[in-house]
Amino acid sequence: MAKQLEADVVVVAAGLSGLAAAISAAENGASVIALEKASNTGGAANMGMGPCAAGSPVQKASMIEVTPGELFRRHMFYTHYQVDPRLVRAYYFKSGDTIQWLMDMGVKFNSVRPAFRARERTRAYADGEYTWHVVQPEDGSEPGPRAATTMTKRMTERAQALGVEFMFETPGKELITNDEGAVVGVKAVDKDGEEVEISSKAVIVATGGFGANAKMIKDLIGFDWGKNLYSFAVPGMDGDGFNMCHKVGAGHTPVTMEMMYQLPDNMNHFYVEGGFRQPCYWCDRNGERFMPEDDIFNTTFVGNAINHLPGKVAFSIFDSKMLKHWKKDGPDIVSHVHPKDLYQGFEEQFDRDEDTYLDGDGNHVIAKADTLEELAEKIGIDPEGLVKNVEEYNAMCAEGWDTLFEKEREFMMPLENGPFYACRQYVGAYGTLGGVLINQRMEVMTDEYKTIPGLYCVGTDACTIYGDSYNYSIPGNTMGFCLNSGRIAGENAAALSMESASDDEWD
Repeated sequence: MAKQLEADVVVVAAGLSGLAAAISAAENGASVIALEKASNTGGAANMGMGPCAAGSPVQKASMIEVTPGELFRRHMFYTHYQVDPRLVRAYYFKSGDTIQWLMDMGVKFNSVRPAFRARERTRAYADGEYTWHVVQPEDGSEPGPRAATTMTKRMTERAQALGVEFMFETPGKELITNDEGAVVGVKAVDKDGEEVEISSKAVIVATGGFGANAKMIKDLIGFDWGKNLYSFAVPGMDGDGFNMCHKVGAGHTPVTMEMMYQLPDNMNHFYVEGGFRQPCYWCDRNGERFMPEDDIFNTTFVGNAINHLPGKVAFSIFDSKMLKHWKKDGPDIVSHVHPKDLYQGFEEQFDRDEDTYLDGDGNHVIAKADTLEELAEKIGIDPEGLVKNVEEYNAMCAEGWDTLFEKEREFMMPLENGPFYACRQYVGAYGTLGGVLINQRMEVMTDEYKTIPGLYCVGTDACTIYGDSYNYSIPGNTMGFCLNSGRIAGENAAALSMESASDDEWD
């Protein structure tokens, strides 16, 4: 017989959205049990740097005037109003206060940043907003990937202080419903294989999508992971919540991914990966350029472009003169993510990896050669096409004007001096988005837009606010949505549980 437990609110998964939901519910008087498949909290958020917010204390202290209303309008214009405006509004208008909420837990923010700064001629249309609240690591180091681990630690400590009971290595398996169709609990399996049934007034599902489930990605989105997609596959994100919600009648929404671009296993090839993120020469496998290379700062745009190229692959190429320039003067486009000594460590890692760094089909991911023809043969570009197109490009560089795509003049550097360096660029993604239909209170709805009593869904399982493309011009958005959707759901679930308790007493 299954072990029987009881709580006002059960949170299924303790990543960023689940932590926010658990804290919020507990702060509002609910007893909370949080199930977590892994042995620790934070999930994918431990890889990140910080959330998006508007009207926060950090922004105000820096004299950054970004209001929730401004971001709401910009976001809705970006998505062409193809997303739920009430859900978007609820998120942005909560976000500034959520930063204060985190600061009250002891979270410190290093700065507020844009993800990129657009060139002058495109700034009015494509500039990055100062919304990315980058977490200050507790060791005092400069923020980079995984900086947000400090935030999830403070949140975990706050949850524990409020009495949230964490059950680690205990994934939720099934939602329990009553005869009226309301969700009244969760079935789980603990680390010893024992079944657990938890009765509750409300359940909040926060399992983070299915970014680690290659079959679901293929079936629902159409990518072959390891062939034409190299996304972050965070262990445990297998679609558990997605499937649990739909099993009890949750409505369906389009499922997308936060498209960008990257190399296979990029975290283990960080200097090489970062070294190619420059406005050099980018082309398809026919050797043809496909966008002005100074637009590669917007990873969403580049990911979208690569998705429509032959074979869903692009190539980034530079020569020895460009490498010498970057080693001496620093990169032309500065990354917030990659190391500051990027080019000092580039050649060492490149030489170590060149012969062994392969993709899922056995193709060389990186290559170096003395001639363009040899480079093309090594990396998988049509040699004649590459030579022909590079000759045309070099002629434009000599004239100082990109007659094809109007790339900024300062970045018009010809490919002339071997050795030449190249890498394959693939469609990447941070994870999956959406699938479960919710309203602005984070209540799960059926396909007929009727709420399922007692069921809430938050974070990327329910994030449908981007339309067809992640809004990279408002950075920190996914983390921001996770935090604020979790917080809103926790408040509403606690209110429901208190209401149910009052009804029980009245009965």
